[in-house]
Amino acid sequence: MESLRKDFPILDQQVHGHPLVYLDNAATSQKPRAVIEALSRFYENDNANVHRGIHELSRRATEAFEGARDRVAKFINARASSEIIFTRGTTEGINLVANTWGVKNLKAGDTIVLTEMEHHSNIVPWQLLAARCGAKLAYLPVTGDDGLLDLSGLDGLLHDQSVKLFAFTHVSNTLGTINPVAELCAKARRRNIITLVDAAQSAGHRPVDVQEIGCDFLAFSGHKMCGPSGIGVLYGRHELLGDMPPFQGGGDMIANVDFFASTWKDAPHKFEAGTPNFADAVGLHAAMDYLAAIGLDKIARHDQELSAYAYERLSRLRGIRLFGPKKERSGVVSFLLNNVHAHDVVTVADQRGVALRGGHHCNQPLMKKLGVESTARASFYFYNTAGEVDRLIEVLTEIQKFFGE
Repeated sequence: MESLRKDFPILDQQVHGHPLVYLDNAATSQKPRAVIEALSRFYENDNANVHRGIHELSRRATEAFEGARDRVAKFINARASSEIIFTRGTTEGINLVANTWGVKNLKAGDTIVLTEMEHHSNIVPWQLLAARCGAKLAYLPVTGDDGLLDLSGLDGLLHDQSVKLFAFTHVSNTLGTINPVAELCAKARRRNIITLVDAAQSAGHRPVDVQEIGCDFLAFSGHKMCGPSGIGVLYGRHELLGDMPPFQGGGDMIANVDFFASTWKDAPHKFEAGTPNFADAVGLHAAMDYLAAIGLDKIARHDQELSAYAYERLSRLRGIRLFGPKKERSGVVSFLLNNVHAHDVVTVADQRGVALRGGHHCNQPLMKKLGVESTARASFYFYNTAGEVDRLIEVLTEIQKFFGE
């Protein structure tokens, strides 16, 4: 995997006089030359608006845009490309479901089940929807610092006939927990409960097969999987998408417009009003090709091996609190050093060339559950190395000495 670092120009630089160690991949990943060059080629040769034009550039751009949709369908094993909606990212995908399927199907007294480890993007849209329609929220608990879901009460929770939706993350962006998504979806399906999977931290890091998972909806972002920012994907089962109202109104999503009424195209175009982010869809296509060439199974193994190595090295430090499972975790390790605020850890590490993330990671309810305000987080991808983990340990040791730990 280390040989792939040469594909990422940004990694070959110094920050504050030190070689860059980029360990903030859960926030966004870096982009390989293959993606950068794909974007450049498109803008240099094929840039035109899609679907509407009949000239050659528009034909090429449309072909590239719809080709990217086909590539996504293959990447996640959707049954058809019509089940793939392009969005700005995971957040917009979840909001789309809440404001279309949710508004149409949920009513006062219905229940939406979430988990205590959800990102704000998979909490706030449901809070807004619940306030709008009178539904209520229920949460599957997290067991504690080990970061696992407490599944002991799940069957009883889902047995409640008021439960209409179960939305949960595939991989926790703070704890590194890999949830048993296929099992969770199967339990919900037996009760005719709709499921939504937040795959922001799993797509691009491990194989994601929507048919194997058995979910009704799944959302992820391109920028966390070597793709451009501002492009994401919402997968939805064809039967559900066909019955959902549009998310926004505008050009390209209509079949016919009169002065007082309009009709819509079929999914997915019904949900893509206005000019889509066609160039970044091309970049996402290139990212998926790049990741597939490496192998998603290989990337997942590397993430887990490097994360396990980091967890073991970190656990040797005095005065450290680690969060998340000790084994079978994704490439995320969150921690706190005694008497050192997470922001101080990240600030000092940055001065030594190590890029970490410090804060609540858009997980404020989870932080409250864990009894902390924030954590420092190191998150890995296939271009990170054991040597970079060693450098992290050196820097954290310096920080502890500086703060008198």
